[in-house]
Amino acid sequence: QVQLAESGGGLVQAGGSLKLSCLASGGTTSGYAMGWFRQRPGKEREFVSFIDSIGGKIHYADSVKGRFAISRDTAKNAVYLQMNSLKPEDTAVYYCAARPRTGSTIRRFYDYWGQGTQVTVSS
Repeated sequence: QVQLAESGGGLVQAGGSLKLSCLASGGTTSGYAMGWFRQRPGKEREFVSFIDSIGGKIHYADSVKGRFAISRDTAKNAVYLQMNSLKPEDTAVYYCAARPRTGSTIRRFYDYWGQGTQVTVSS
């Protein structure tokens, strides 16, 4: 069973950058698409980005396109989310998730989830 653990969250000023990491244990993630979701205060958990297992197809939510970049290192069983030009509305708990092969923007299609890491962007 794959276990996911996020890290890299913290407090940053608007316009700043953070890089989130998600490390997997308990199995290889090479056959999994990896996604990032976030839950803002008082909101539903929402899609941020995914990267497919094969071919590396990448997709972003419109709200982060051009500012965030997802990447993965299969050898390290890791996926990353580089977040630039952060805005106060990016404040959320960020979760990584895994599902077989192809990514999805729908959270219920993901089988494995991490515990989340808090990102706070001050104005």
